[in-house]
Amino acid sequence: MPISPAACPETAPAAPDRRPRPHVRPENAPRPGPRVRPDRAPAPLPAPRATPLLAVSGGQLVAAPRSAPAAPGRRRSRPSSNPYLRLLATPGARAFTAGNLIARLPMGMLSVSAVIMIAGSRGSYALAGAVTATGLAATAVVAPFTARLVDRFGQARVAVPATALAVLGSLALVLCVHHDAPAWTLFAAYAATATTPNTGGMSRARWAYLHRGDPAALHTANSFEQAADELCFMLGPVLAATLCGALFPEAGTLVGAVLLMTGVLIFAAQRGTEPPVTPRTKSAASPLRTPGMPALLAVFLATGAVFGAMEVVSIAHAGGAILALQAAGSCAAGLLYGSLRPARNVHLRLLLCLAAMTALMSLPLLAAAGSSSLPVLALCLLLAGAATAPTMVTGMTLVQRATRPEQLNEGMTLAVTALLGGIAAGAAAGGWLVEHAGTASGYTAPMSAAALALVIAAAGGRYDRRRRT
Repeated sequence: MPISPAACPETAPAAPDRRPRPHVRPENAPRPGPRVRPDRAPAPLPAPRATPLLAVSGGQLVAAPRSAPAAPGRRRSRPSSNPYLRLLATPGARAFTAGNLIARLPMGMLSVSAVIMIAGSRGSYALAGAVTATGLAATAVVAPFTARLVDRFGQARVAVPATALAVLGSLALVLCVHHDAPAWTLFAAYAATATTPNTGGMSRARWAYLHRGDPAALHTANSFEQAADELCFMLGPVLAATLCGALFPEAGTLVGAVLLMTGVLIFAAQRGTEPPVTPRTKSAASPLRTPGMPALLAVFLATGAVFGAMEVVSIAHAGGAILALQAAGSCAAGLLYGSLRPARNVHLRLLLCLAAMTALMSLPLLAAAGSSSLPVLALCLLLAGAATAPTMVTGMTLVQRATRPEQLNEGMTLAVTALLGGIAAGAAAGGWLVEHAGTASGYTAPMSAAALALVIAAAGGRYDRRRRT
């Protein structure tokens, strides 16, 4: 039934007043307007947004809701307060994260599987260590060039063929070991795995592209990636040792190669989140020449020495299983760190993280020198690992800020390369101290490397400030 405009007094014109008028009109009373015929009344104006809509129900004027009430039993969805759930709610994020995690797990499997496979068949840990060291050195040389190609031609176009070549190198290593090929073929086959792309760097590049201009989301993404690194390097060696022991010596390498290829294919298939390729001008300088980048790479080199020395010394002192506690502490600290607000002064935050790392790295030294209790050392390693992830997250944030967008993969791969070089140097230094001074004294190597990283970061920050002024 249509409602007359007169039913809504807020919008209808004034109706003629037929009540008897008083003989005396007050001075301040408004004069009556001109009479308007109802059939010629103007169209009612739309109600303002601040006022409710009015309707007639049962002969009474009532306020009607502007929107339909929610269905019973259904609540409106609210954004999650968990920063990691909001991060993974980004369109396409879960798909490329799943592929990245599958591809990243073999990073902690392949080297351990190669050592078990070569040492078991040739009876020489020296040969196994030399082969894996050669592959690490080859990766340090080849990885920056692979990352440069990724920046220039795109992640999918470069990562898939580079991974296929690395997988062929792993399969060649299995065949050489199985058929008792000459020792030099082991070095050549394992060196071919150096083309493995830096999937962690490519994933960080995607987060930087998806959340450009949002420091809080990028801080959470970097923390998530660092926690994923720690988780994969904690589970990878355990999975590799289990496969090689329960099945056959080559099982760890074969499963790792299959996971690597599968993960990269899933990751590369997510083209919607892939950063667009930015044409690189000929005048663009290398990230190595970016102000502040050499000091950051030196910090990553010293930080890698902390990890390498801690690994060798802990294995010599209490076995390799205890290293999982350090990785667990780092993983938990990384997730907690990602839920905090990003720092305004990132360089100052890096100095605080390195200072905390130096202090916490003294705990294993005190535990090994003052007590032979394994639980005490395990607790100290758990606490020492708590400073690892925040330091790496803050350092990677500085690398992202110092690198041009079209060189982001190359910049982060240079940081990872410096980290790998530091791991190799720290492992050599830690092994020398263990052999000449004992395992308890060997824990001075990671603490000294952390202090060196703190000094380099402080000196680099002062140099950059003087250069700017």
